[in-house]
Amino acid sequence: MRLTRRNMLITSSASAVAVAMGAFPAFASVTDEEIAKITGGAALAEGAVTIDAPEIAENGNTVPIGVDAPGAVAVTLFADGNPLPNVATFKFGPLSASRSASTRIRLAKTQNVIAIAQMEDGSFQKASANVKVTIGGCGG
Repeated sequence: MRLTRRNMLITSSASAVAVAMGAFPAFASVTDEEIAKITGGAALAEGAVTIDAPEIAENGNTVPIGVDAPGAVAVTLFADGNPLPNVATFKFGPLSASRSASTRIRLAKTQNVIAIAQMEDGSFQKASANVKVTIGGCGG
């Protein structure tokens, strides 16, 4: 191969793509790792936590999300398609009248929003909702 400017650009571009593809893990595995950090690998039950999220979000920049977790001491929200999946954490004290919270989050694309609640007895509960985004939020 003759070393020309074009061949050098092709070679360096191909190398950059190969390095980039190996350097970034899939977002779902990042979300699983973040959940494991919170739960310490404990089993996740379902049923005590509910997520209020729109089925279709017209704009991914401001998606309203509500979570209700009776008996929880903390709730963490994850968006598994975002570059940084951990989007919010709510902590509740012993005198909290209601164990619910709401916020607006940014979603990069259609994805699952996952709520992990740590309950008063030390167990963990999980709930998820799929939100379809029609206009991108985080760089979409």
